Amino acid sequence: MAEEDDMPRDAKTVKTILESMGVTRFEPRVINQFLDLWYRYVVDVLGDAQTYAEHAGKAAIDCDDVKLAIQSRVNSSFQQPPPRELLVDLAKARNSIPLPKIIGTHGISLPPEADTLIYPNYQLNVPTRTTFRDMDDDIEWEDDDDKEDGGKEVVQPTHLQDSGRKVSFSITGKDSKP
Repeated sequence: MAEEDDMPRDAKTVKTILESMGVTRFEPRVINQFLDLWYRYVVDVLGDAQTYAEHAGKAAIDCDDVKLAIQSRVNSSFQQPPPRELLVDLAKARNSIPLPKIIGTHGISLPPEADTLIYPNYQLNVPTRTTFRDMDDDIEWEDDDDKEDGGKEVVQPTHLQDSGRKVSFSITGKDSKP
């Protein structure tokens, strides 16, 4: 009881709220965490309310500014759950799709490979390299004496072309499928 007498009023309030919700055992630091969250939230809401009051040309914050600040905080910080009816409809749609058939063999029954998480689920387009060796002999170098082929050099650019070949990869390290 002596410990509770030394507690600040706000800490006692948080402890009373926790006890009213049925929480009887908790670490003392939980109260400090709630107080920290509470103070930061109040400071943020009052700062927003001050901004709204200044924007409206008011000299002081009033109740409407605080309500607006709380509402904007709730709208931006917390996501409301979808309505129950929507969730029921989504569950019915998902549950209407039958599960894959299980093959009746001995051992562990696994779904078909296409329905597993280790099935390759992406493909890479692998380009091929094409080298053009026969180019015009019009390209000449400035220093003709240093070249072995009489001062002319054939340029061999490399171009990437789409071959249409697809490669799939598996997470488990299986061979790739072309």
